[in-house]
Amino acid sequence: MLTRNDVLAAQERIRSHVRRTPMLAVAGANSSPSFLLKCEYLQHTGSFKARGAFNRVLSTLERGELDPGVGIVVASGGNAGMANAYAARQAGVPATVFVPETAPPVKVARLRAYGAVVEQVGSEYAEAFAAAMEHTEHTGAVYCHAYDQPEITAGAGTMTEEILEDAPDVDTIIVAVGGGGLIAGTLAAAEGRAKVVGVEPVTAATLATALEAGAPTDVDVSGIAADSLGARRIGDICFDTAGRVGVTSLLVDDDAIIAARAALWEEFRIAAEHGAAAAYAALLAGAYVPEAGERVAVVVCGANTDVSTL
Repeated sequence: MLTRNDVLAAQERIRSHVRRTPMLAVAGANSSPSFLLKCEYLQHTGSFKARGAFNRVLSTLERGELDPGVGIVVASGGNAGMANAYAARQAGVPATVFVPETAPPVKVARLRAYGAVVEQVGSEYAEAFAAAMEHTEHTGAVYCHAYDQPEITAGAGTMTEEILEDAPDVDTIIVAVGGGGLIAGTLAAAEGRAKVVGVEPVTAATLATALEAGAPTDVDVSGIAADSLGARRIGDICFDTAGRVGVTSLLVDDDAIIAARAALWEEFRIAAEHGAAAAYAALLAGAYVPEAGERVAVVVCGANTDVSTL
């Protein structure tokens, strides 16, 4: 069971390895409410994923599970792959990252720049994942999941600790949902202190589908934010934590996400990836309407995007 104690332990462990990202106070225009933007896109490697990556790597080193000569293995060409490769490099252990052969060259180059050995296998993520599992079995490398491991989710929750330390009067925290690592940590950290609202694309509704079905369920994935919110199933840790703590789940369409991303750039010069704009889309499009006096924090969780499309 993921609890705030796990998050607090992660916060102490990774404190000197991650950035304490700022919050931007936004005054509402006309009748619009004011709110806070948590600028987590300023984190190492451009996303919140560095928090969980450091917690996983450092935890397994502490427990003697990570052989410094073998290192870690990841199956992800996106934010999780980059974060874990970076954390491994900083900890002085090797990282092997499995990605599909179709992975964009720019992402492969960035993974290698972080010091990772990149293995390109198959045409889909599932094939890369299977290869990563085989690598783990044969080498004893520590596997770092993109979102569904206790250390990964607890590390993600340290972002929420910062929000509530810097703004104890926050009533509601709005976060994007993909596989559920960020919202799981947010729920655990905020339990009894703030409401958590999860926002996901209509075209990749892992959390909403699981809540309706009563269990994590595979979903079809498509849409503008699929590169970062493209998990096919919500993580077990997220589902269990959401069931214990309670969560508000909202869906937004591609048009709302695109508009929110454009607004983040035009109004604040924040170059957010589409998935990271989903949380703001809920506020901007009216999917979530704060009550009078409600103090809301909106998380912008990643900035690994093609700036030429802004």
